[in-house]
Amino acid sequence: MDATNTNEEESSIRITANTNAMKNRQQTLPLFPSVPVLNGAASYLTETTSYLTSCFPTASGIAPINSDGQEVVGFKELREPLLSNSAPPVHDEITRNSDCSQNSDIIVQSDQTSPSGISLFQGLIERVRRTVHGSSDDIGWLQRAPGMPPIEDGTERFNNILDNIMHGIHVLPNSMVYLLVPGLFSNHGPLYFTSTKATFSKMGLTSHIAKIHSEASVEKNAREIKEYIEEVYWGSKKRVLLLGHSKGGVDAAAALSMYWPELRDKVAGLALAQSPYGGSPIASDIMREGQIGDYFNVRKLMEILICKVIKGDLQSLEDLTYEKRKEFLRKHHLPKELPVVSFHTEANISPAVLATLSRVAHAELPAFSNSAATVLPVVVPLGAALAACAQLLQTRYGEKSDGLVTCRDAEVPGSVVVHPKRKLDHAWMVYSSTNDDPLEPDASQVCEALLTLVVEVGLRNKHYLSVKHE
Repeated sequence: MDATNTNEEESSIRITANTNAMKNRQQTLPLFPSVPVLNGAASYLTETTSYLTSCFPTASGIAPINSDGQEVVGFKELREPLLSNSAPPVHDEITRNSDCSQNSDIIVQSDQTSPSGISLFQGLIERVRRTVHGSSDDIGWLQRAPGMPPIEDGTERFNNILDNIMHGIHVLPNSMVYLLVPGLFSNHGPLYFTSTKATFSKMGLTSHIAKIHSEASVEKNAREIKEYIEEVYWGSKKRVLLLGHSKGGVDAAAALSMYWPELRDKVAGLALAQSPYGGSPIASDIMREGQIGDYFNVRKLMEILICKVIKGDLQSLEDLTYEKRKEFLRKHHLPKELPVVSFHTEANISPAVLATLSRVAHAELPAFSNSAATVLPVVVPLGAALAACAQLLQTRYGEKSDGLVTCRDAEVPGSVVVHPKRKLDHAWMVYSSTNDDPLEPDASQVCEALLTLVVEVGLRNKHYLSVKHE
């Protein structure tokens, strides 16, 4: 009788503990804030698996087997707390034949269940949780980090400058050299930044496209950009104004933060266009264990593409993960006196964008007799691919992005931030598309407006410093 009461009380304690655990888990933050159905399913999965996991006893509660093949059930935790002084003694071990089950209320771990089996189950649940959670805690981490300087909204001023440029008013000085730093895979896109460079040349401005190996690590490219800046400066005696797109902005910022004492007098400012300064959820989900890189062999495919096909370094992609960006930014900060403008956009995810093609190269057909060679554009559906990625980030994380970089991760602390209302994907800044609106500004005009804004920010900061010293 006492044993029965003991078992009932044990069962009651277990159910109460499991119920409290489930209530506590219900207070966790939603994984899919923008999709209630997915959020509800994820919460239900978490609660159910947590309950099932808690039903298994610990390894210390495994029942031993005696020499007769009988299962032994231990009641160590029930020896003294639940027994009174007048109660008859209860043996420490109760044996029963394996083919009998007289007390169905007692939970007995059979000889088929092992600690390794429980660990595998719990590990599977943890792996599912990490996969579902993804980069939820990392997106926008720079905005939450303590001690970061505030940003300034420069969108209105940017729009005014852009409007003036479209009306033929150009104020970029020719007393500087403009260095355009391309992003990942730029070595294999012949038209990357070419239209912007051609436009600047027509205005009498000196501009260069940095000849770096875009698939190299951030620190390696930072060293090359530093040497490139010094070469340009000593050859022209003009300060350099940098504009980096995507990973190119990260590389350029790394060069200035790592080598600022040598570059202080040679650099006029920096503009970052759609750069994952804080990191990228796409890169993190590919490179991080337990994410899509594991389940669909994406990491292996990227390794083959970058390392084998284009002879690059997989570190170039890993350097854009949140872990690597946090590690780098803890060591290297952009100088406070450097004028910085960061630019981010939101991709169009409407069905119409699926028909968008981007011009990434030109194919020149051989000429016959005296006729001129025929040049055909090489187009790829970059717009459709980036729209799909933007939809994925919107659905999974509830974040707006250009398809590769979320808006919050592109904002550099302490910079002047520009976020236009126009829907532009990640490739638009460097590759023209087949459905560009001729009434809208093109990529070269946007680049000119960003650099003009950097010049204005630099002049304003210089004025503030002179007033402060007076």
